[in-house]
Amino acid sequence: MLLEGKKGLIIGVANKHSIAWAIAEAAMREGARLAFNYQNDRLKENVAGLVEGLDGACLFPCDVSSDAEIESFMKSVEDEFGTIDFLVHSVAFAPREELTGEFVATTRQGFATALDVSAYSLVALSRAALPLMTNGGSIVTLTYLGAERVVPHYNVMGVAKAALESSVRYLAADLGPRGIRVNAVSAGPIRTLAARGVSGITKMVDAHRQIAPLRKATEQAEVGDTTVFLLSSMSRGITGEVIYVDDGYHILGALAPV
Repeated sequence: MLLEGKKGLIIGVANKHSIAWAIAEAAMREGARLAFNYQNDRLKENVAGLVEGLDGACLFPCDVSSDAEIESFMKSVEDEFGTIDFLVHSVAFAPREELTGEFVATTRQGFATALDVSAYSLVALSRAALPLMTNGGSIVTLTYLGAERVVPHYNVMGVAKAALESSVRYLAADLGPRGIRVNAVSAGPIRTLAARGVSGITKMVDAHRQIAPLRKATEQAEVGDTTVFLLSSMSRGITGEVIYVDDGYHILGALAPV
């Protein structure tokens, strides 16, 4: 019960296969009470079906590309929870056409969209959550190896994840004096709804399974358990870090082409 008595936000659940949902399951198992968001009415049914029946959980609309919706979301959470102890940011998006072909063909609008939704949203959500994190706490986001190495077809999402990881470090420096830790989990490739937009995701997962030191694909539950560690007091001395949950794939020098 590492999170017993703790309250937190899980941002980015789309369906039961989402990494965010695996994190939510792990957090609930460890005693946390959770609030969730849904981006729009099209996705509301999926998320509501998962959240329904969870003890003490609540669900509110929030498109992270809108400051007004973030503000409204945090007000609803404050009315329900009063204060919170953690925030999980599991949101990323780039237009599908930006994730094929060459990176040099990235459009100005595609670049802006990817950076806004995938990186700036962490800053906006963290700032909005500060008044609710009166006792300190933990913020965790999700990243990927494409932030530091070229991954075919990942393109502008790699640049967005690099910005996200840099944001983690700057936020950690800003929020540390408030007792708030900020970290990222870099997961191996997983076939989620968001990942399907990346051309060749199946080949990426297969290559990972074949050459990662642990010779297996990354599982959502592994990411969930590591995130719970970072949300809990067990990781109280860790901030500004990227923790890899990729079966050791990132330590390799020559990687098989995907």
